Amino acid sequence: MSRLPAVGPAVLVVAVLGLAGCSQEKAEVKDIIRPVKVVEIGQAQTTRELDYSGSVRARTEMNLGFRVAGKVTERLVDIGQHVTSGDVLARIDPSDYDLSVKSAAASLDAAERQVETVDLTKKRAEQLYAKNVASKSQLEQATLTYNQAVATRDAARSTLAQARNQVGYTDLKASQDGIVTAVTADVGQVVGAGTPVMTVAVDGEKEVLIAVPEMDIAEFKPGKDVKASFWSDDALTLAGKVREVAGSADPQSRTFAVRVSLPNDPRVLLGMTANIEASVASRQQMVSVPLSALAEKDGQKIVWTVDRNSETVHPRPVKVGDFTADGVNVADGLKQGDVVVAAGTQFMTENLKVKPSGDAAQQAASAENDGETTSSLR
Repeated sequence: MSRLPAVGPAVLVVAVLGLAGCSQEKAEVKDIIRPVKVVEIGQAQTTRELDYSGSVRARTEMNLGFRVAGKVTERLVDIGQHVTSGDVLARIDPSDYDLSVKSAAASLDAAERQVETVDLTKKRAEQLYAKNVASKSQLEQATLTYNQAVATRDAARSTLAQARNQVGYTDLKASQDGIVTAVTADVGQVVGAGTPVMTVAVDGEKEVLIAVPEMDIAEFKPGKDVKASFWSDDALTLAGKVREVAGSADPQSRTFAVRVSLPNDPRVLLGMTANIEASVASRQQMVSVPLSALAEKDGQKIVWTVDRNSETVHPRPVKVGDFTADGVNVADGLKQGDVVVAAGTQFMTENLKVKPSGDAAQQAASAENDGETTSSLR
């Protein structure tokens, strides 16, 4: 019977190494090329948009109050009600003022009787003087008394007219057409003369009142053109103009009141929330990238840029300017032509091989003045 040849230790080692080599070849995996969505940095922004919210209000608002003091007996209008010039809005108790009218009328009647009496005395003195029966001094005295009585009568007439006016002041009337926006006194309340009891927004021009912080107030000057949009109607956009800028900041909010006049449009109602947008020159040129492109490494804000030649990614420290509705403005660290990873930054590592996605939607990394977009790298 034949026997198999003996296998030496050296042959076994070679066989094992050969098998191991085959396993390593099979286990070899090609480098993964990750597809990424990118944007190309376009021209730096030379302008920036300021955006502030405010409320629509009438340009003229009247705080109405009684011209005399008294107790409110009637309130004839409610908030939101439209009134016309001459409408009675409220009344106070006229009892005391009616008595003043009666007293002034009685005083005037007495003064008129007094004038009649001294007038007879004056005429008699003139007759006696003409007949040389009375002296000239007696005539002068009679004339003086008559003039004094006439003056007293004229004063009594003025007092009566004033008393009648005060009776009329017990009715609070609208002096212009408008809408009642506030009521600060009601029936039964005692109010002083001049105390505001109602506010009426006068019909006509409307405006938007916004509060601007001191860092941006220098950008708002009377006459500046702005754009007004409204939360209630996305399709409603009007061209506004800055009408007035407060000369000092509000002591509580430390903001400046800016009033923006609006063109007459029936769709704009009092109390609507408006958004005022103003374009101003940038203090420094900035480029905009999507928020998803922003990452953080070692406590520093970075973006991942793509090397066009090697198609590898590298971290780039950046200085963030501010955030917008469309992304983030970068003040330093990027220049025109740079290619930035727009999404999936959490998967990026140094020198990672990438393939810019050809299926990604084209984006603009900056808002250019002419409105053109810069296509993404393919």
